[in-house]
Amino acid sequence: MTKVYSFPRGGISYEDPAAPSRDSLITAFLPALSVIPLIQHSGGRAYPLASVGDPVKEGMLVGRGQGPGSANVHATVPGRVIRMASWKMSDGRTNDALIIRMEGSFEKLGKRNEIYPWEGLLPYDLQRLIAEYGVVEMESPGRPVSDIIASLRSSSEVVTLVVRCVFDDPWLAADYVLCKERMKAVIEGSRILARAVRAGRIIFAVSKGEKSLGDELLSQAGSWEPASSMVLVGSRYPQRNQRELELVIRNYGKRENIDLGSLLVLGPATLAAVHDAVKLKMPILDRYVAVGGSAVKKPHVVKVRLGTRVGEVFEQCGGFYGRPRRIAVGSPLLGRAVTDPDEPIMKTTYAVFALLEGQKPADPYSNCISCGECRNVCPVGLDPEELFKRTRVNGFPREEITADRAAECHGCGCCEAVCPSELPLSSTITASAIRGN
Repeated sequence: MTKVYSFPRGGISYEDPAAPSRDSLITAFLPALSVIPLIQHSGGRAYPLASVGDPVKEGMLVGRGQGPGSANVHATVPGRVIRMASWKMSDGRTNDALIIRMEGSFEKLGKRNEIYPWEGLLPYDLQRLIAEYGVVEMESPGRPVSDIIASLRSSSEVVTLVVRCVFDDPWLAADYVLCKERMKAVIEGSRILARAVRAGRIIFAVSKGEKSLGDELLSQAGSWEPASSMVLVGSRYPQRNQRELELVIRNYGKRENIDLGSLLVLGPATLAAVHDAVKLKMPILDRYVAVGGSAVKKPHVVKVRLGTRVGEVFEQCGGFYGRPRRIAVGSPLLGRAVTDPDEPIMKTTYAVFALLEGQKPADPYSNCISCGECRNVCPVGLDPEELFKRTRVNGFPREEITADRAAECHGCGCCEAVCPSELPLSSTITASAIRGN
């Protein structure tokens, strides 16, 4: 019997009937207007290389990454820059974007891709290509993969690449579909990245309910170097979180008496992007996105061109039953509100949803019934109820709560999901911890 590795405490079994089916992939229409943000990564704004009135080609470099955390940005359609736009992001940074009106011929769409051999390239050459084509982690905060490679290369420890195929949240449907549709690219992207960081082994971390997917990954990986293995992990949310996943992978290494060294954990979308950058010399042009929610008529996993506006993506899924009271990107457990339907799909957008119901109540902690459910599900062993109450004095946020354990909260949202009073527990605690730093 195959052992399943799970984190020991807390978590929830999360299901959402409003999430799209993993059998519902469609390809979105190309947008007439594309919004190409100069921040699609964890660092500062890419320096714009195109101005209003300039023609651009599909895949053309239009933003040069500047400094740590910044990545190159490319045009995803051919056309002309007709204007610039700016908006304030949720983290306080200002994002600028090129608005491109589509016109002219495509360089890559519908064309046969030229294949470039990579096996003879040195790790530095692989890192350079990954940086050149703007590959970032395909979820927030979007760390540039070249920065990750650089940080690991200076380490004297061995490196283990962990391919995260953990689907503890139904809103990860797009990652699952991509893993099935582009499995060869995911596997070869894993090999490329393993070469770049000189990894000694590759581990496919797979949810216990998806063992057949893991078996297929191992079968296609075959006997390629470095050696690959599969670790079955729990499907209880938040198993895919960095902390919880590293915990179970370390337990696996201890049980098998393997020195895993430093762990590099990346998802299938990121590894497919690594493959495209190195083997096809192609930037990230498309994104698999889960689209759904109670307001959406026809939820789907959609293959959508980056720069397509969120409002257009919902139209591709039949539009709304009624006026949504909440639109956000990401999972409903951790979603970031979208205030403008013209906000674009970016490299880090793995899901968008629209709900008919409203936001959770913003304030009244007095409604807490002290049921203790939040304590039961916290994977870190915190007391969310107590921490939440301590963040407020007379109903107003306190400026700091550095004396307690709030900084240990990693914002998984389990406590909010089970709270019968629908209190904004996790979001309030993490925000208060930030203010206290």
